[in-house]
Amino acid sequence: MRLSDNFRHLAATAKVKAQAVAQISQAKSAQLLQSVRSMRPSRVISFATLFFAVCAVGAVGVAPLAPDASQLPVKTITQDLALPQLDEQIAKIILQQQHYIKEEKIQRGDTLAALLQRLGVDDVNATNFLKSDSLARSVMQARAGKSVRVKTTEEGSLEWLRVGLGDGSEKTAKTLLVARNELGQFVASEIAETLERRIEMRSGDIQTSLFVATDRALIPSAVADQLVKMFETSVDFRRLQRGDFFNVVYETFWQNGEMVKTGRLLSGEFNNSGKLSQAVWFDEGGGEGGYYSFDGKSLKKAFLKSPLEFSRVSSGFSMRVHPISGKWKRHTGIDFAAISGTPIRASADGVVEHAGPQGGYGNMVILKHWNGYSTAYAHMSRFAAGTRKGTRVSQGQVIGYVGSTGWSTGPHLHYEFRVNNQPRDPNTISVQSAAALTAYEMPRFKVVAGEMAHRFELLRPERGALSRVAAR
Repeated sequence: MRLSDNFRHLAATAKVKAQAVAQISQAKSAQLLQSVRSMRPSRVISFATLFFAVCAVGAVGVAPLAPDASQLPVKTITQDLALPQLDEQIAKIILQQQHYIKEEKIQRGDTLAALLQRLGVDDVNATNFLKSDSLARSVMQARAGKSVRVKTTEEGSLEWLRVGLGDGSEKTAKTLLVARNELGQFVASEIAETLERRIEMRSGDIQTSLFVATDRALIPSAVADQLVKMFETSVDFRRLQRGDFFNVVYETFWQNGEMVKTGRLLSGEFNNSGKLSQAVWFDEGGGEGGYYSFDGKSLKKAFLKSPLEFSRVSSGFSMRVHPISGKWKRHTGIDFAAISGTPIRASADGVVEHAGPQGGYGNMVILKHWNGYSTAYAHMSRFAAGTRKGTRVSQGQVIGYVGSTGWSTGPHLHYEFRVNNQPRDPNTISVQSAAALTAYEMPRFKVVAGEMAHRFELLRPERGALSRVAAR
């Protein structure tokens, strides 16, 4: 009983002390709050800062420290690993079938046997299939310079053969594939592969003629032809001189690192006798487009300056002594000297009004245009396919070929420009351009023209950049 009384006494004493401490703490808190309220704001902030600093120090003091990594126990494990035997590895490699891929170009006069020998193909079944299958035989119909790729085994057995056959659509090319099927038999198929489009930039200068200059600059002939058509209404290609220069930007399409075909001439500039002519192709949408000068004016004229791409004027629109009658007579057209067979183009859109012989004119085509305009083309050797009365033709379309029919002393084209059936000198007729771009189309056009102008800055001869620059 005495022990329990002692415990009760101690508990009561502790309770009394706790109440006393609580009262003292409440009194001190009230006193502290009253003093804080009487402080200035700056003192309150200082006090708060000191309070939190003391708390931080206390937290650091009581926080447990992380163990030192150097004192942690380290356990070492040792395990023996079996190394593979070198002989076993070599044996596995020997047992595996080896395959080889090789590429060769078709040479002029190549035979199938010679081509397969250079490719490392020693397969009688493959040779027989390439000779007998109608589609597979086209491998030898590919032009010289085409690349042929094969995959063979170590013994020369053919796994597959691939060769490009030529154009497909605008952005694809046909490829011949000869390969084994699941039964090990050869099968030939024609597949379409997407071509890689690249932009090429080249520059050249005139020394003798345009085509000599384009050959020296390694410009494809198809691009050179487009260059002539681009500037045929603004550059007189009969009067080129040494020192004239040109720059071109055009498309090329590639397959497996080999150029398959050229595309459109995207832009060009031609400096002729100090006069700089520039043009850029602009896609107007809906499959329509055309060449424009950098200020948005169309290069397409109502009439071409000449129905022939390259020729010289042998007789102008003037009085002369007729070469056959010997009489002084007015020459009612312009004669262009050219070799027989040179294509003759329609100088403007129109309808064929006459196509056939006509007295001293020989074989003659008359085109009827608008507003009473008509053009006549005489002394033709023959007419182009489809050129007959009532047929509609477009500007630049071939309607016939140069000859020497009728009253003619040699092959040439007699060209007449008529207004209401009266011959007129075409050099005195005001030729108008097609409509310019609209205000809606100009912002997009300026972006295209600006890119091409930057490319020409890189190519101009005065900057010393005459060689080819790969754009992308």
